Parts: sequence; structure tokens; C-alpha cells
Amino acid sequence: MLDLFPSRQAGPFGRRQKRERGAKIPVTVVTGFLGAGKTTLVRRFLASPQGAGTAVIVNEFGAVGIDDALVRGSADETVLLGNGCLCCVARSDLQLTLRRLVFDREHGGAPPFARVVIETSGLADPGPILQTFSTDRALGGEFHVDAVLAVVDAVGGESNLTAAAEARKQVILADRIVMSKTDLADAAAVERLQARLRQLNPRAAIDMAIAGALDPERIVVPASTGRSGFVAEAEHSDGILSFVVETAEPIAWPTFARAMETLTALRGADLLRAKGLLNLAGCRGPVVVQYVQHLAHPPVELEAWPDENRLSRIVFITRTIPERQVRDLFAAVQRLAKS
Repeated sequence: MLDLFPSRQAGPFGRRQKRERGAKIPVTVVTGFLGAGKTTLVRRFLASPQGAGTAVIVNEFGAVGIDDALVRGSADETVLLGNGCLCCVARSDLQLTLRRLVFDREHGGAPPFARVVIETSGLADPGPILQTFSTDRALGGEFHVDAVLAVVDAVGGESNLTAAAEARKQVILADRIVMSKTDLADAAAVERLQARLRQLNPRAAIDMAIAGALDPERIVVPASTGRSGFVAEAEHSDGILSFVVETAEPIAWPTFARAMETLTALRGADLLRAKGLLNLAGCRGPVVVQYVQHLAHPPVELEAWPDENRLSRIVFITRTIPERQVRDLFAAVQRLAKS
């Protein structure tokens, strides 16, 4: 392939990266409905070697935080935990909290940290948290969301998913799902819940955690954008749809970008999340793209494909935007580009 760029490490989107996040601070968002076991999971992670040097943000919204006190064992706003971990509570503006963390670290007010874990409240929609890293360029330059992890308890999870739209959306937007309290539920209930979770989110791997015990690597390793993450299509309640668009031919970036600009301009509020790998003309490695509603993350070219599959594939999670309309939009823009 003709190399149009002066450096073998450079491409049209800058220096090629081994991982999408490059040199940014990785972020894991831990979400899940009320009582799912998020705090227990985070505490066990902080006690592990992999949890060292982690900044924990407990995203509480009430006047009095409970989960943050359980994690920190203190009522102070910011406190250094054991294992070199830092914890603070954000009851309002997550952006301000993240900025303060960066400022304090740079000015010696907080110890160095190499990772951030955000534990959401039980009723939180993870969508706005993902948007935070897109809307604020300064934060986007410092942090990168590696994975959204949803915790679902095996005892009450099935009923929560039926009764609460928040619980369903947490699962649908997750990159990974952790089933907790499986030791307290009978085998039939665990199987039913697994089936429901796979129906809601066929892309995400499902792990089991008893008393918060989970392989720490499942929290620190970035969620895969490889073939295993693109499994099937699903239709959910609340008008939420998920589907995969694949194409074998290399894509021209201007055509793809214009189609996504049109989609986000007209239906951005209903584009809950889109993420995938593109085989772009002029790029040797795959290009990672990610959109959250009206906002687009900067594209990142990786050094190599994660597997032998060279198809462009992007997962869409939408509210009442059917797959056919998205495919028709891409086809129309492609025809216009060629005319």
C-alpha cells in the first residue's frame, strides 16, 4: 500500500497507537442498579495489586453519600486509601471532580494515580458520564474510557430489569457484565438471568463474582473491539435497538464522517452509543471510532488488527432508530460521493 505519510508511525489521524487510549489515563465506569454489589466489587479491586494507584470517584447525587463512605472509610471529601489509592465523591459535577483530580496531582495536592474507577449511583444513566469525556476537550486529552462494567445481582436482577428502565439501560450500554450474588440464588434463576442479559446485550461477556471476588484483569483490561464483541442483533423494551453494520470493502473516511455527521445532527439524542473498527482507505491499521449521542470521540488508528477479521464493523445502540435507516443513510451518502 502506498504510504502517504512521512513517518511509518504516523497516519491521517496522527501517531498509530497500540491501544485506543494511547498515553491517556484509563477509566473504568462501574454501573449497576441499587444493591447490585458495585461497592463490594470496587473495594475488592482496590485491595488487589492491580488496584494500586487508582483514583476512585463515587458518583453520588444525594445530599448524603453512603457508598463513598463505605469505600473510603472516611467522611472527608478526598482521602488516600491503602494500596496507594485515592478516593473522592462527586455529588454534582463529574467534570469539576476530574479537573480537580488532575490539578491536585500536578500541584502535589494528591498522589500520582494511573487509573480512574467511577462508581455510579444505582439509578444513574451511564450515557452522560460517557459524554463527559467527549464534551470537555481537556478531559478528553487526559482520560480514556476503557470499559463500562455493569453489575447485576442474581437475586433481584431479573425483577429489576423488568421493572426499571435504568437497570436495562445500564446493561445495554455495558461493555462487560458482572453477575453478583450467584451463590445466593438457585441455578434456575441464574440461568434465566443470564438469558435475559444476553438478550439485552449479546455483545458483552458475562462474568460471575461472589462477594465481589472478580479477576482484577476484568476491570483493568480494555474492553475488546474485536470480533468477539460483535455477535448479534437485539431489540429491547423502551424502543432501544442494537445492531451491527459490517462492510468488507475499505471505506473512505470523508464518506463515513459525513454520514455520521448527518445521523448525529438529525437523531443525535437517540444515538445512545456507537463504537467500532473501520478498515479505512489509506490506513494500515484499524481505526477506532466512538460516538455518544451528538458527540464524536477523535478517531484513533491502531498499529494492528486484533484478529484476522478485516471487516469494518460498528455496533449501534439507538433509541427508535432502526438498522435499515442507518444502512440507507450510509448507502445514500456513498452514492452522492461517487456521483
